[in-house]
Amino acid sequence: MTQATLYTLLLTTVEAAATVAFALSGLLEAARKRLDIVGVCVVAGLTAFGGGTLRDVLLDRRPFFWVEHAVWLWALLGLCMGAMFVLRARHFEPTERAMQWPDALGLGLFSASGTQIALAQGLPAIVAVLMGVVTAAFGGVLRDIVVNEIPRAFRDRQPYAVCAFAGGWVVVAAQALGLHDGWSLLAGAAVGSGLRVLAMFSGLKLPRWSGAGD
Repeated sequence: MTQATLYTLLLTTVEAAATVAFALSGLLEAARKRLDIVGVCVVAGLTAFGGGTLRDVLLDRRPFFWVEHAVWLWALLGLCMGAMFVLRARHFEPTERAMQWPDALGLGLFSASGTQIALAQGLPAIVAVLMGVVTAAFGGVLRDIVVNEIPRAFRDRQPYAVCAFAGGWVVVAAQALGLHDGWSLLAGAAVGSGLRVLAMFSGLKLPRWSGAGD
C-alpha cells in the first residue's frame, strides 16, 4: 500500500470519526430538547454534515463527503434510532456537559481535515485555516439555530472557533516543516481537541462585548 493510499485512508477515517462525534453531539442536543425521531435525525445530520458541506461548496469540491460515502447516511439513521431507544430504556438524561465531549473531538478532527483539504488545493495558509474553522464550527452553529438557541460558539465565551483556528495552524506549520501529511493531520486534530477540552476544564473565557451599561 502506497503512502498516498494510506493518507487517503487516514483522511477518510478522520472525517468519518469527526462525523460520528458531531452526530452524537447533535443527537444529545436534540434529546435534551425532547424532539421526535425526525427532529433528532435532522439535528444530528446538520451537525455532522453541515460544516463539511459548506466547506465543499466554498471550495467547489465534488462529490460531498456524505454523497461519496452514502453508507454514513444509513449509519446516521441507525445511530439516531438506536440511541433514542437506549436513552429511553435506561432513562438517561442528556446534559449540556455530555454533549460537549463528542463536540470537542469533532472540532479538532474537522479543523485539521478541513485545513488539509484546502491546502491540497493550493490555497493560501490563512484561507486553508479558515476552511478548517468553517468545517469544524458551522455544523454546531446550524445545530443550535435549528433548536432555537443563539449558537453556543458565539455566546458561552469559552474558546471554540479559536481552538479550531489554532489546530489549523498546527497543520500548516507541520507541513511547512516537512512532516508527513498523516502526522500533520493527527497533530492538528490533537491540538484543536486538546485546547477545547482544556478550555472546558479551566473555565477560560474570551472577553465579551461591553456596552455603556455594563
